[in-house]
Amino acid sequence: MFEEPKHTIAIVDDHSLFAGSLEKLINSFANFQVLFHAKNGLELQERFKRETILPDVVLLDINMPVMDGFETAEWLMVNHPKIKTLALTMEDDEQKILKMLRKGAKGYLLKDIHPEILNHALEELMEKGFYHSEKVSDTLLHSVTPDEEMALIDLRENELTFIQLACSEMTYKEIADIMGLSPKTIDGYRHDLFSRLKIKNRVGLVIFALKKNLIKL
Repeated sequence: MFEEPKHTIAIVDDHSLFAGSLEKLINSFANFQVLFHAKNGLELQERFKRETILPDVVLLDINMPVMDGFETAEWLMVNHPKIKTLALTMEDDEQKILKMLRKGAKGYLLKDIHPEILNHALEELMEKGFYHSEKVSDTLLHSVTPDEEMALIDLRENELTFIQLACSEMTYKEIADIMGLSPKTIDGYRHDLFSRLKIKNRVGLVIFALKKNLIKL
């Protein structure tokens, strides 16, 4: 009987004992297996140079020497945008949650979660492209600012459609084709919205859309 290939994971955590235990746990899940673990972001970069197969998901701690989780998440977002980053940390802090999401993390988990929740989070991550726990959802709601409220009121129908499509994996050219607009017009929407919403990239747009319930989890 043919078996579906398992989704691959890389663990980035400087605590070797925890990383080893986490690897055993993940390897017990039906649909996942760990390729390797690294002690920090710099070691992850070195492993990427040597590995012939890159992971589908990077489980990433925040507090690490040499290159921490924030720097690593940002590097992954820029250099390997198809790899999904999931923060797994002891840091239960709203500002750090938001910072990790802005750096490209697709979810944020605390290390004291039940193993079943980790398995569920990984499944959701592969199915939907992100996983947001109740903690993350509450943090996003609490971070709403008056400027964002005003920006939401001013959004036109085409801009709302663009935002919803931009929160998918479509390219901007594909969005232009679906909306029946030129790539130049779509580029104008992007520049204008980034400026008005005070965001720097597509991840920031996703965070805004989630906070405003413009897209569904």
